Amino acid sequence: MTVLSYEPATEKRAINWSAWAQRLGALIGLAFVFSLFAVLRPRTFLTLENLEQIILETAVVAAAGLGMTLIIISGGIDLSVGANIAMCTVVIALFLRMKVNPLLAAAGGVAVSACWGLVIGGLVTGLDLAPFIVTLGLWGAIRGAAKGFASNSTVYPPVTWLNSLLTSLRPGQHWMLVPPGVWVTIVLAIGVALLMRYTKFGRHIFAIGSNQQTARLCGVGVNRTKLGVYVLAGALAGVAGVLHFSFLNVGDPTTADGMELDIIAAVVIGGASLTGGEGTVLGTILGALLMKMVNNGCAKMHWDNWVQQIVTGAIIIVAAALDRLRHRKAA
Repeated sequence: MTVLSYEPATEKRAINWSAWAQRLGALIGLAFVFSLFAVLRPRTFLTLENLEQIILETAVVAAAGLGMTLIIISGGIDLSVGANIAMCTVVIALFLRMKVNPLLAAAGGVAVSACWGLVIGGLVTGLDLAPFIVTLGLWGAIRGAAKGFASNSTVYPPVTWLNSLLTSLRPGQHWMLVPPGVWVTIVLAIGVALLMRYTKFGRHIFAIGSNQQTARLCGVGVNRTKLGVYVLAGALAGVAGVLHFSFLNVGDPTTADGMELDIIAAVVIGGASLTGGEGTVLGTILGALLMKMVNNGCAKMHWDNWVQQIVTGAIIIVAAALDRLRHRKAA
């Protein structure tokens, strides 16, 4: 008689260092950048006022980054987001000068930004154009339209409660912990994270980014989903425009020039793949915080703006290269 014996498996699973690096990469990079500038400029970088300034600037990039996360996960890109933010500030300022209610003025700015997202999505899905080409063209078109609406000058509106959305807390407001605009970004981040994880629309975004043809064969409405992604991303860029308007207190058609690089970098640093199908909201928030910390630290080092632009470009290239190496290793 044969005796069968059972021995519990003792072999340990191999640690997937690549997956852990993807999850913790933005956090590790953030800790490194913070430590670097804390050592180099402790008197100017490690102050409560400066750290609050970083958080305020992060709110704008993170709000727009939420929409960019959805776009990149779906396999697209948006180079016009900075111009869209500038357009939103101009629209809000013009509405306020016309004595429109501040809430309606902000809603009008977000609506205009969403309409630009509709235009992008319509061109991408209707004419089957590459998102890079469409948004590169609209990058100049939206910026030009903003300058036209503003008569090629800065628009100075009356002061309203919108101006206090992204300013330092006054005495008696410290119970809020952070300014209202930061809370707006946090609530939106939670909403987008839930959308991506628990809704059919969110699952379809990942499916399209992973393999568009397979998603179409599985019954996913690819064009409808892509159109929805660009409209939603446009609206989120509009929210970023509202926050940026609060930060500037004016409508400026030349503002946010180059901000699209910070936004794209934040998403890629946060673990999103430029080939689509991957990305997280938490990663984008950490990436946005890292990018603004880099910009702030460079300013504290008294480096010229062109140096900051080189650093930003290098960060994007390194993040994209690491993503490509990770996918090549997985393959």
